[in-house]
Amino acid sequence: MPDPFLKNVLLMKKANKAVRERAKELGIAIGFKDIGGGGLACGSSEICAAGGFGVQIDLDAVHVGLPNLLPETITCAETQERYVLAVPGHFTAEVLRIYNEDWDLPNIYEGACARVIGKITTEKTYHLTWQNKIVCDAPVDAVTSGISYEREEQPRTWDQPEPEFEMPEDMNETLLGVLAHRNICSRAYVYREYDTEVQGNAVIRPGEAGAGLCAPLEGSTAGVALAVDGNPFYGLIDPYWGGATAVAEAMRNVAAIGATPAALTDCLNFGNPEKPQAFWEFRQGVKGLADAARNIGLKGHPGHACPIISGNVSFYNESATGGAVAPSPIIACVGTMQDYSKAITMQFKQPDSAIYLVGPRRDELGGSAYYQALGLGLGANVPKVDWELERGMIFGVIDAIEAGCVNACTDISDGGLVVALCEMILGGFANGKLGAEIELPLSNDLRTDKLLFSESSGFVIECRPGREAELEKIFSDYGVETARIGEVDDDPKLAVKVADQDVLELGIDKIRDAWLNGLARTLA
Repeated sequence: MPDPFLKNVLLMKKANKAVRERAKELGIAIGFKDIGGGGLACGSSEICAAGGFGVQIDLDAVHVGLPNLLPETITCAETQERYVLAVPGHFTAEVLRIYNEDWDLPNIYEGACARVIGKITTEKTYHLTWQNKIVCDAPVDAVTSGISYEREEQPRTWDQPEPEFEMPEDMNETLLGVLAHRNICSRAYVYREYDTEVQGNAVIRPGEAGAGLCAPLEGSTAGVALAVDGNPFYGLIDPYWGGATAVAEAMRNVAAIGATPAALTDCLNFGNPEKPQAFWEFRQGVKGLADAARNIGLKGHPGHACPIISGNVSFYNESATGGAVAPSPIIACVGTMQDYSKAITMQFKQPDSAIYLVGPRRDELGGSAYYQALGLGLGANVPKVDWELERGMIFGVIDAIEAGCVNACTDISDGGLVVALCEMILGGFANGKLGAEIELPLSNDLRTDKLLFSESSGFVIECRPGREAELEKIFSDYGVETARIGEVDDDPKLAVKVADQDVLELGIDKIRDAWLNGLARTLA
């Protein structure tokens, strides 16, 4: 159970900082680690193993919130707002004074304090005692290295074909159906339950773009962006591309506001790894996200992967009948920018400005919202990441925003090109007042509906007037083609032509209604 006030004292009001600063002032090297997953067992063993030592801990000395706890509970409980420190003996009294007297932890929360619970040893063992009995005595490296398994894997095939169907006659109603689909429509009622204005650090709030942006450092123009993405339908069809696409989309969403992807973390959700096909799905998913991180890479550091710095794996996600969750690698991307004032949102800003499409449309609608909205199943042709193209698109968008060429931008993913355009017309709070006039060339490879709803990766960009040539050159330098596909219009509607043929025309009121109320109607 986390306690916000205790966390505020330890972190926000900097009790921990006071210890570190005093150690630095005295020239003392200390070890410091937060206690999270695995509880004290992980925190204490890892801090010792990292230095090449062992530890002796008396569990009776560990301060607890309840009486009569078993030793395994004391050792492994994941109670929050706790830290483990390794400090020289002569500094111990001062550490205890800072926490217990200067910051008065014992009077902030029941059971809170700083205590000496053991000592570092040169013998590399993890030694625990409880009620004068030895309850653990193991090599510390064995405790921290984890368990190795030999798992059998067996590839599986996806037997659902691409659907064969006639193109819908009414593309207006089709688009409204996609916008109202439960996987596309607005989730504002969820994220608006949370206060995004705390401390006044929000620059781009939830819903205003595919990534959020905050300004965490007082007096600094630096911004930190965050996006979270993943499509379990892609993973169900092809777990490798499910992992790779999740990485690419998270990085695109961070880039679309002007931030540079700096690191990734993952949440990997799979079935029972003891089943060969489920274990194969897991390995394929991990391979996909690793390949994407390496091949898209870290901007400004050629040859270096975008690092995956943390994550977790959730296995055994199965029902009582043995049905497993779809392979679902969920990726969070953290990005940074030097000047958050250059950040942009996805909402159209200026009439008569040019709209550009970056990224070719392909027959990649497997797992798409379009197929699902039409009741056609999932199909087979999932989006596949073209590493060089993806890297060029992401880096080009970052450079174009940094150069001031872009008014608005969003990536193309769920729902395809026309859904991205609708999102730019509406804006994050569905209060947009501008529209778009779009004209697309006829594709020899794609039917019109697939051209509009393909979920191949890409971006839609509103270019600042007069900066078109500069925008095109930035992408050309990365070997990426851009296509000018229309203009922002002061008439709030989306009008799309394909090869001079009118395909759809919808006013913003209908677009807004479908998107805002789709979930409520689905659940009604």
